[in-house]
Amino acid sequence: MAPDVKPMKPEEILQIIHAQRGSAICVPTMTTSPHWRTIAPDDLSVTCVGFMGGASSLGLGLALAQPDRRVLVLDGDGSLLMQLGSLATVAGAAPRNLVHFLFKNGVYHTSGAQGIPGGLTVDFVAMAKGAGYRTARSIHDIEDFKHRLPELLKAEGPVFVELHTGLSEQTPMTAGGGVPFPRQVTDLRAKLLRPRARA
Repeated sequence: MAPDVKPMKPEEILQIIHAQRGSAICVPTMTTSPHWRTIAPDDLSVTCVGFMGGASSLGLGLALAQPDRRVLVLDGDGSLLMQLGSLATVAGAAPRNLVHFLFKNGVYHTSGAQGIPGGLTVDFVAMAKGAGYRTARSIHDIEDFKHRLPELLKAEGPVFVELHTGLSEQTPMTAGGGVPFPRQVTDLRAKLLRPRARA
């Protein structure tokens, strides 16, 4: 990232995604989860907290089970490093409806902002491309993100988007609360089984 480019605010990115996601299922994890709970408290979401690195795998399962609905994974760089092999698993399954957003800040923010191996030099876009994602790109600027998001949400997946961000205002540790994962799964299943409204 150029030294004069400020990192994007995670909360602003999440607001933009929320405004354009339509009926997509969302899988926030770690530092994306507290703000997502605030802006989308009763939507089609299931939060991946408590099994670090599982967001992309959870998103893949949902994408394969719900092929007619977009699935958006809101991942973290520290989380993805814990399960880096999931990139190859996702690419191998080739879900056309999956968009994998990676919030890149170079630290394990939830556990105390320790630096991740490689810090900000890790090239997740190259890894996603190498694994076989159909599209993989890096975005540093919020205006560029606003411009590209509609196309990214419509593109044939799997799509990988590395977002260069600062730290979130809250983490699951500082925010507290939240719905237990088993209840989130039960609630999401019930919502997905309801008949969809016709346009």
